[in-house]
Amino acid sequence: MLAFEHQKMMMTGGKQQFVVLGHSKSPFVTAYPWSPAGFGAKYADPAVLPAGDCYGVDIALDGKTVVLAHNNAPYVTAYPWSGSGFGTKYANPASAVPGTPRGIAFSPAGDAIAVSINNASPYIVAYPWSGAGFGAKFSNPGTLPPSFATGVAFSPAGNAVAMTGDTSPRLVAYPWSGSGFGTKFANPASLPADACKGVTFSPAGDAIVVAHNNLPTMAGYPWSGAGYGTKYANPGSAPAGSSGFCVEFSPVGDVLVVGWNASPYVGAYVWVGGFGAKLADPATAVSGVVLGIAFSPDGKAVALAHSNSPYVSAYAWSGSGFGAKYSDPATLPAGTGNAIKFGEI
Repeated sequence: MLAFEHQKMMMTGGKQQFVVLGHSKSPFVTAYPWSPAGFGAKYADPAVLPAGDCYGVDIALDGKTVVLAHNNAPYVTAYPWSGSGFGTKYANPASAVPGTPRGIAFSPAGDAIAVSINNASPYIVAYPWSGAGFGAKFSNPGTLPPSFATGVAFSPAGNAVAMTGDTSPRLVAYPWSGSGFGTKFANPASLPADACKGVTFSPAGDAIVVAHNNLPTMAGYPWSGAGYGTKYANPGSAPAGSSGFCVEFSPVGDVLVVGWNASPYVGAYVWVGGFGAKLADPATAVSGVVLGIAFSPDGKAVALAHSNSPYVSAYAWSGSGFGAKYSDPATLPAGTGNAIKFGEI
């Protein structure tokens, strides 16, 4: 973003939007300013890079912190964020993440971070978060997830945290409070069909949806303080892919977008208390498997992290679904886009 554009935004009280992509190959994370014109000039890389391929990205609601889940110890890395980009890396957690994570999530209040771990027990860990960085690790859940964790998400109210994985029941959720994990919710009566990847709660907090291997590639459930309701009927219009990798609601919760493993690699469904009609595919197809989905804070754009160059793509978004594709960033990420997130500050 040009200096005068940023100045204008600050003078008019506007917030500066930005987008962060976690990817394979050094520097493992790439960030861009975002405006109605699309991607701006890439921010400088962090002075201290993540230690390996980034699989998860999240940004605190106030836009002041970026957290990454990546290959190689310390497995999680956090940076302050400002209008200038990445700040000096925070100290690593005193109690280390025990293995390779596949997902990371801030609580809505920004006072906790949960990490899903693919290859080591307890498969999910959480830390308090403050302006000083990571606090002492919360106690592990009383009932651990079975293994091979992938995605993780907090409910919008911040009173539940859910995790997906490869092993039955493939979707596990716990009450969440300032004390950490509560007693595990009962499993859904009808389990997802296969290994789960992405997970998301609806903005209203009344539904939870996962992307999973094998058709129908996604499963959704009503959600309440009591846990899961009866599984929603599968989408009436079949997805193009045979395995789902990521899933995300639009900011107002009226559409669900799913990334899968076959062209056009992404699809969008109307959401009205369950799966509705499938919206038209993007006019300009995505170039590879979609592994991450993020909506801009104003809901006017959707960005995708994917397996082939340019590794990140963005489209205008409206009530009709996908609009015209934005121009690719002038400086592309170095490798496969694994996770993506918008923020504003």
